[in-house]
Amino acid sequence: MAKEKEREDSEMMGTPAPGPGNQLKIRWDSSSMRSVYANVCNVAGTREEIVLFFGMNQAWDASQKEMTVQVSDRMVLSPFVAKRLSILLQNVIKNYETKFGTLDVEPRRPTDTPIS
Repeated sequence: MAKEKEREDSEMMGTPAPGPGNQLKIRWDSSSMRSVYANVCNVAGTREEIVLFFGMNQAWDASQKEMTVQVSDRMVLSPFVAKRLSILLQNVIKNYETKFGTLDVEPRRPTDTPIS
């Protein structure tokens, strides 16, 4: 049971799980970690890197003609790390939707959702 949990944790973090020929132990040091919240994300890329931009949309008026997103963080990834992140996110979303239902991410016009 403990080995299963170790393997799940390892797979979630995108690192190889310890196995017969793989004795590498990875220790995650979170002492300098900070947490941020983002409700907006954008992605750009070149041959050498993938850049993720995270920020906050604080526009509450659905009828406004322009919106400003406060970009707070930028994460630069190699294409290999970006692909591993993509696979990890797909797995997490699949598990989420299994437990809580399908996520609808289609953009909606302001008139699609009535305010009560």
